[in-house]
Amino acid sequence: MPLSVFHVDAFTAKPFAGNPAAVCPLAGWLDDELLRAVAAENNLSETAYLVPCGDDYELRWFTPRCEAKLCGHATLASAFVVLKILRPERDLVRFETRFSGALTVCRDGDLFAMDFPALAPWTCADPPAALIEGLGTPPASVMQIEDNYFAVYEREEDVRRIRPDFRLLEKLHPAGVAITAPGEDADFVSRYFAPSYGIPEDPVTGSTHCSLAPHWAKRLGKTRMHARQISERGGELWCEVKGERVILKGNAVLTLRGELLI
Repeated sequence: MPLSVFHVDAFTAKPFAGNPAAVCPLAGWLDDELLRAVAAENNLSETAYLVPCGDDYELRWFTPRCEAKLCGHATLASAFVVLKILRPERDLVRFETRFSGALTVCRDGDLFAMDFPALAPWTCADPPAALIEGLGTPPASVMQIEDNYFAVYEREEDVRRIRPDFRLLEKLHPAGVAITAPGEDADFVSRYFAPSYGIPEDPVTGSTHCSLAPHWAKRLGKTRMHARQISERGGELWCEVKGERVILKGNAVLTLRGELLI
């Protein structure tokens, strides 16, 4: 049967930058193994699946290896498909998710604004050896949440120069690793590695900004910030911390649409 597929570059205003995600609208849920197989066939860091639920949509995300609990760029890509292609008369879409509750995305001028939970990190008192050795350059400090470590450096150049040992970082599963520092022409910069999920380096990671934004808001003394992920493709986000929520804003661009025969 044919399966509609849209490829969207998220957190960028131009094609071939930002983070590409596949978005597959469905009439109803397919078998989980088939969803994972389609994600592997797409061979992107995330494939998002949408199923209509009244005026809203149910949303799930899959990496090439497994289901994800939260994904920012694939949520932005999904909102782009709904608000630009499937339901262009609408200005807001609400997604019901299995692990992260209800997520809403609305138009904000040329941007899309996502309302996500704030996941403030705490100090990691005893960073694992695989983290420090895997990064090569010791960070100034390490923060963490349940499934991510955040290595904080003093300068943007420190983050750019990291050449991680993915074999060691893979041992941290189920945790991924973000590295971050104050930015030279943005409030802060970051990179993100998740080799155990089949994503050695993610181009732009919206979900980590649910933790990066609260951390840098406290450190910088401001609630609105411009963030840049300095991967090879690169991407930009505008973050606002509002109590227990984080508003993440970004652009998106459609690069491909077609059908996958399954």
